[in-house]
Amino acid sequence: MKKEIRPILLIETSTEACSVALSNGSALIEEIYLEEPKAHASVVAPFVERLLKGNELAACELAAVAVSKGPGSYTGLRVGVSVAKGICYAASIPLIGVSTLATIAECALESSGEMVESCNGNLLIVPMIDARRMEVYTATYNREMEEVAPVCAKILEKESYSNQLSESTLLFTGNGAEKFKELLASEGALSPNALFLKKMPQASGMRRLAAKALEMGKFEDVAYFQPFYLKEFVAGKPKKLLKF
Repeated sequence: MKKEIRPILLIETSTEACSVALSNGSALIEEIYLEEPKAHASVVAPFVERLLKGNELAACELAAVAVSKGPGSYTGLRVGVSVAKGICYAASIPLIGVSTLATIAECALESSGEMVESCNGNLLIVPMIDARRMEVYTATYNREMEEVAPVCAKILEKESYSNQLSESTLLFTGNGAEKFKELLASEGALSPNALFLKKMPQASGMRRLAAKALEMGKFEDVAYFQPFYLKEFVAGKPKKLLKF
């Protein structure tokens, strides 16, 4: 008898965009996506409710909830993780944490089409999340989505990827990739092996990663799971009040 595949709820809130989706294995059922800064807290829970209701699902019928675990926006990650943990706790279902950078890489691979197919030799995907000024959060993956360089915070310089570009084609993507392209262009250092694709993380890009984690039984502890911020949040200094 064929085993019934229950859907996974996917939640992505790590950048200025937020999205929720339902997947069945690696197949996408439906996705709701919104690119609006600072809207996460007000829309994520209603999006989840709308998605479940529209597909006639109760939370307890889900196989798991997968949530973007970072790195990314401090506030955005907290919102997504809080909603995911609440659902998992109430419905007694597993929680899956998915790397934001791996999700961006997956989204880029799906969208790159002929750009990637036409490149010869070794291809590496380099997702970048803007961390202000010339800093990004980044990692490097191959076509098989194996991590070949770990997650780190990197200050971008024109030589940052010169060694890799001499040997491979690199696909730079995410909301931090554009400033690297501008830096290389301003220094006259653009390489024909450097490809750029503006792509935000989406919940739909988590589906294969979440399905693999579900199959392997790789779950997070619902009670103690925290987002991976990479850097500690530092609040800005309060502005002095004007005296009248």
